Amino acid sequence: MKLETKSRIAVFIISFIAYFVITQIGKFDWQELIVGIIISLITTIVTGDILIKTERKFKFSRILYTILYIFQLLWEIIKANIHVAYLVLHPKLPIKPGIVKIRTDLKKDSSLTMLANSITLTPGTLTIDVNKEEGVLYVHWIDIKSIDIDKATDIIGGRFEKTIKEIFE
Repeated sequence: MKLETKSRIAVFIISFIAYFVITQIGKFDWQELIVGIIISLITTIVTGDILIKTERKFKFSRILYTILYIFQLLWEIIKANIHVAYLVLHPKLPIKPGIVKIRTDLKKDSSLTMLANSITLTPGTLTIDVNKEEGVLYVHWIDIKSIDIDKATDIIGGRFEKTIKEIFE
């Protein structure tokens, strides 16, 4: 089977499952199911060839690391929400915003995108730019703890990078 066909099948399955979970929880409707199939087909036709770019062997450990990553991301989002709420509710508003540069060892576009999105999903941080050639990300941080590149890398990117590397590289 060609790589493009595998990618299209994966996009169809993922988009259909996402649609089904969002619309069918607690109820079942055949019309919604048919609409989900049609929307998934349209999504597959438009973007089906961009999900899988390289042939990779299946590794069970990737599934375990993906589950670990989901819990890791949720935990970091919860912690960051509490920290941002503290900053907002504090009478003196003790923030020190700025842009920091962090390093990454990730090389693939998919892993860099996942790291950048993970940082952006965590409240208080926003990935502004990714420089793949230099292996750095520029991140807006609401409360800078350190301007040292190594410390900032550990605090911001270090919490996700190892897990993402196991999944994508």
